[in-house]
Amino acid sequence: MSEVVTEVRGGVGFITLNRPQALNALSLDMVRALTVTLLAWRDDAQVQAVAIRGQGKDPASPAGSSAFGAFCAGGDIRFFHQAALAGDPRLEDFFTEEYSLNYLVHGYPKPYIAFLDGICMGGGMGIAGHGQTGALRIVTERSKLAMPETHIGLFPDVGGGWFLARCPGHLGEYLALTGQVMGSDDALAAGLADLRLEAQALPALWDDLAAHGMAAVTQLQARAAAGTPAATQSELVAARSRIDAAFALPTVPAIIAALEADASAWAAQTAAVLRRRSPLMLHVVLEQVRRARHLGLADALRLERGMVRHCFHTRHLGRSGAASETVEGIRALAVDKDHAPRWTPPRIEDVTPAMVGPFFDSPWPAQAHPLRSLD
Repeated sequence: MSEVVTEVRGGVGFITLNRPQALNALSLDMVRALTVTLLAWRDDAQVQAVAIRGQGKDPASPAGSSAFGAFCAGGDIRFFHQAALAGDPRLEDFFTEEYSLNYLVHGYPKPYIAFLDGICMGGGMGIAGHGQTGALRIVTERSKLAMPETHIGLFPDVGGGWFLARCPGHLGEYLALTGQVMGSDDALAAGLADLRLEAQALPALWDDLAAHGMAAVTQLQARAAAGTPAATQSELVAARSRIDAAFALPTVPAIIAALEADASAWAAQTAAVLRRRSPLMLHVVLEQVRRARHLGLADALRLERGMVRHCFHTRHLGRSGAASETVEGIRALAVDKDHAPRWTPPRIEDVTPAMVGPFFDSPWPAQAHPLRSLD
């Protein structure tokens, strides 16, 4: 069975990510299939809009809801781990092609409706339509959105620095550094979702799009434009003043010091989360988000493409393969599952500017950059 199932009905192109046993995590084949499909539909006058969802794991789910489940848990990090250790060139291909796909989605010229039911993290966020003018990002009571890369010694890629930098206030820094998981109310508050619906309504809505085409799309757009009821349960809204105060500070040591000097439970919990993340990547990520505020998406993705090369081949620190921060983070979370990464350096206060700066140096001259063709 194909990992990406596509069909066209009623003038709408439908995409189902069909790797439910892996929470629809993206493989290189899936990235390629999505790219081929979206390029073909972009230039096909018979396709007026696109809808994308993730296939659910449980075929016994009631009311046909098995057709919806985790949207996409991200890139296939076990593949990253294996490829990095084996020197597999497909690792380089994956990121070049994934980031090109992200750019295609972000600038897609037709309405793009993403059903962000269940888990939508990392690479899933990259194909969710953030920044796409005609996008509709639908969340439900089951939605869990995040960019949790600092948990595995990586950074919020797939354009993550760019779209997080455009969240209100300093939510971008907070979400990027902590990897905080957002429910539907939080996603709406952060500007990372457009419409909240009940999960049980999604199968009928999917069928309605097929039956009524652009009329149904237009109706959905009107519902989103009318606004979703206030995010009354948003933890981000409740903590917004504290987030802005702490995460506006200029450095990671200043942020952690302010949090640890704050007697509130929120500050203590946030500081504890940061202490578990990769100290090196916390510094890199703070710089990434702040640079991305002043970049267009194409330049942000080019920057990230160089950064991800440095994550797996950190030559300025003499680290690669199993010694790299990212391979170690994936090992601890998804391979050995001991949840005890050996970060280097081990403390936030031990990271120096000399360790961080080279992550932002391109490994390629401009004319040879893998993403040089992005507009």
